[in-house]
Amino acid sequence: MTPSGGSGSAEDLVRAKAVLLDQHGGRRRLAPDALRTALVDLHDFWLSSRATAIGISDRAALVAVGALGRRELCPYSDLDLVLLHDGRKDVDRLAEELWYPLWDAGVGLDHSVRTPGQAVQVAATDLRAAYGLLELRHIAGDPALSEKVAQAVRQAWRAGMRSRFDEIADSARDRWAKVGDVAHRIEPDLKSGHGGLRDVQLLDHLAVAQLVDRPSGEVAEARLLLLDVRTELHRIAGRARDVLRAQEADEIAGVLELGDRFDLARAVSGAARAVAFAAEVALRSARSALPRRGLSALRRAPVRRPLDSGVVEHAGEVALARDAAASRDPALVLRVAAVAARTGLPIAAGTLARLAETAPELREPWPRAALGELLSLLGTGEGMVDVVEALDRTGLWGRLFPEWGAVRDLPPRDRAHVWTVDRHLIEACARAAALTTRVSRPDLLLVGALLHDIGKGRGGDHSVVGESLAVQVGRRLGFGPHDVDTLGAMVRHHLLLPHTATRRDPEDPATVARIAETLDGNPLLLDLLDALAEADSLATGPGVWTPWKRALIRDLATRVRARMIGEPPPGPVQLADSAAKAAEELVALVGADGGVQLRLLAEDDLATVVSAVPDRPGVLSAAAGVLALHSLEVHAAEVHTETAPSGTVVAVFSFAVSPRFGGLPDPALLRADLVRVLDGGLELPEALARKERDYAPTSEVAERTAPPRVLWFDDEATGAVVLELRGRNRIGLLHRVAAALEGEAIDIRWARVETLGASVVDSFGVAGSGADGHVPKGDRRRIEQAVLGAASERRIPAR
Repeated sequence: MTPSGGSGSAEDLVRAKAVLLDQHGGRRRLAPDALRTALVDLHDFWLSSRATAIGISDRAALVAVGALGRRELCPYSDLDLVLLHDGRKDVDRLAEELWYPLWDAGVGLDHSVRTPGQAVQVAATDLRAAYGLLELRHIAGDPALSEKVAQAVRQAWRAGMRSRFDEIADSARDRWAKVGDVAHRIEPDLKSGHGGLRDVQLLDHLAVAQLVDRPSGEVAEARLLLLDVRTELHRIAGRARDVLRAQEADEIAGVLELGDRFDLARAVSGAARAVAFAAEVALRSARSALPRRGLSALRRAPVRRPLDSGVVEHAGEVALARDAAASRDPALVLRVAAVAARTGLPIAAGTLARLAETAPELREPWPRAALGELLSLLGTGEGMVDVVEALDRTGLWGRLFPEWGAVRDLPPRDRAHVWTVDRHLIEACARAAALTTRVSRPDLLLVGALLHDIGKGRGGDHSVVGESLAVQVGRRLGFGPHDVDTLGAMVRHHLLLPHTATRRDPEDPATVARIAETLDGNPLLLDLLDALAEADSLATGPGVWTPWKRALIRDLATRVRARMIGEPPPGPVQLADSAAKAAEELVALVGADGGVQLRLLAEDDLATVVSAVPDRPGVLSAAAGVLALHSLEVHAAEVHTETAPSGTVVAVFSFAVSPRFGGLPDPALLRADLVRVLDGGLELPEALARKERDYAPTSEVAERTAPPRVLWFDDEATGAVVLELRGRNRIGLLHRVAAALEGEAIDIRWARVETLGASVVDSFGVAGSGADGHVPKGDRRRIEQAVLGAASERRIPAR
């Protein structure tokens, strides 16, 4: 490569970079660390040659900051360059002849021209500039000038740390709050997220200030992994990218020999948690290490304030009393954790290290005091989250719960979950703490919430695997045999209420009887599962615990409880009762004028659309399609026919709905569109396809989801068979599937819709031609094909 490139062109730099990135033509693909090294060497060579050619020598120097300064240049990172000079008159010419070739070649460039005094001044007033100049690396020109600026910036950084530390800490925490955790995001920001590369750089900057030590070996390994993933993300995307998306993750995992995208996510999560924990500890340690001035320097050492047996507060942190010893006090680790969670004070790094070195494994069964401290910790709610994270990062949590290793950093398998499995368990326990007054055994609720997904990551049904693990843990903790059995049953059946309530008819006596029999008529277990369902949903992600889901589960639990204790089943909830009265009135109106009738009933966050239509083929799918067209998400549907006093057979629909966004539509518009569809004036399939194209454009992730499946369940509904469709969520899916079933002359009694992120489970109570609504096996294959065809129908591509 000729660095001058004719008249100073940087096209040769661009061509050489393209050769490094070329994965074809028989060239060996460079490993990510080798690629970064090659990119740094390439740019160093071109820049130093160019600087020499234009006369950057005495009293001028070209230095790199940012990624190039750190020797961490990813394929599409911008160049961050500073032209230093000590009063040279031709500095403008030097800058133009250096920057313009790079701009003309399309190279991303962040540049500045500074004297030593200006560099120190900008570093003192602009935190981002200070970070960059702390990473200054000489490229070309006068090395003494570069060294002079580097030393001056570092000296000013140390001297000014006391006055600007709050800005540093606040900036980091603001970034964490805005971007979120790398460890737990489905699509993490590898650079700016909590636990990302900027936090590694923060550790370096605090070390330059001599407030903390250089990052540990664990952080160095994490840094290398995050850099490698970011390098491959740039290479695959063909542009600068920091957010790791699912569609690139499989390829990156293959290149890094980490298995599939789930293995990659787990590795990234572990790395990010190591970095995040180190950054949080470093900020606390740095604050304590800040130099004191004036009278504050004469103050006595912080007082050790007693908090609990063997536990004190020291310098704003939870620490061990001088005579405390984990070898003599089996409950000490958990007491320290419980105190930290209650007070909101962090556990001192030295205390964690000392406990990690000296705390023995607790014998089975645990001492009663240890179980008491565990329950005290779990009962603090949100306060426990950071505390458990600290215990886990130092190996103490795994010592208490060896079963935790299988779920640590385990990524979720569906997009409804926003946390890794281990963090989800902690979040669920924190949510359960707010529900303990609803149950007679809050201790079992807290431990059950902590363990409900402990069976994941081991193969097989996680509820079945988790039951045996929960029994094992319960015995070790010291619970009695009956309580251990209850814990196992909680884990085994933690999905029973939410799945049944959202996929079956809660008012069907067969549904209620099946739940009561499954739980052996145990009201305590039912109450625990009711509260656990709420905690689990709240800890899954936003929008999972909806008002509709809450009402369904509460209604189901109430009916099952009544059956268990021998009381009559409750009547319909108020909104359902209102819908029944509205339906009766609408049937009479249809019988009078033969027209379409519709009402929208709303109460708090719940809404019901009731419609009565002269019965004819296709009316259910038409009504469902109109609701989808008006951005209403259907959670449940009930359908039956009645005969009006005039003799007209009327189809009556009741849809439980909520708006996808915005408010509820005008019911007059719903009715008008339903009339247009039934009269043939509105082509519903085309209208829904356009809406899907505009509001839910196709994506690579959606196209790569698992194919839909149809399952049949006999004896789970009175006078009907349950058909369950599992597939990808789409606008108007209920309309398409209902139309397919209507085309097969299947009588639809009810429908339930459960949305799980990008996936959905649509359940239909259907009646076939057999006795008691049975669908003959000979018909099922044909019906399955029709339903799968409707669910798999491709979208109109986004334009």
